[in-house]
Amino acid sequence: MTEPVYVSETRTAYDTVAESYAEMLKDFLKNATWDRAMITAFAELTGEGPVGDLGCGPGRLTGYLKSLGLDVFGVDLSPEMVAVARRTHPDIRFEVGSIAALDLADGSLAGALAWYSLIHTPPEQLPVLAKELARVLRPGGRLLTAFQVGENVRRRIENAYGHAISADAYRLDVDFMVKLLTDAGFVVEARTVREPGPEYEATDQAYLVARKAG
Repeated sequence: MTEPVYVSETRTAYDTVAESYAEMLKDFLKNATWDRAMITAFAELTGEGPVGDLGCGPGRLTGYLKSLGLDVFGVDLSPEMVAVARRTHPDIRFEVGSIAALDLADGSLAGALAWYSLIHTPPEQLPVLAKELARVLRPGGRLLTAFQVGENVRRRIENAYGHAISADAYRLDVDFMVKLLTDAGFVVEARTVREPGPEYEATDQAYLVARKAG
């Protein structure tokens, strides 16, 4: 089966920027107060059991979740990102994989983090990812996702982290995302929208915390 073009473009883009991305963002969380607050809240809400950082990149948030006491592992579409993550965090398990088809048993996770990892999928395809996230979470399991806010608008990225790339990203409507998760079997417990950062963001940023029903 031929994979969609947006998947192969996304993988190639992140393979290209993996080393630069990791270097440029390695200390980003120190000054990202809202990000830390939401991730810490997610960690406190998540019960005992495995937690997947799905779309983990170089593992910067995977490592932070481990420091908060979670039994966490990472999955990413990009083999180069996974290679960086394994080198940087040798005590954490990282695997290459896709959120659209996770190699995980039904109900096996206590929590899932999808941190800006849904933004490269066309909105009409996101129900597949939402249902997969619901499948791998146990009843009562928590999901935290973050994304740029917009009206499901596609933007073409031609340069990132000092490299020429070619990939799409989407700015997503908050109400659309809430309905997406609700339709997949989640109860959205919190939605937070903040203003863009002064130097590095062009639009509002959203965080959703959701609990798998049941």
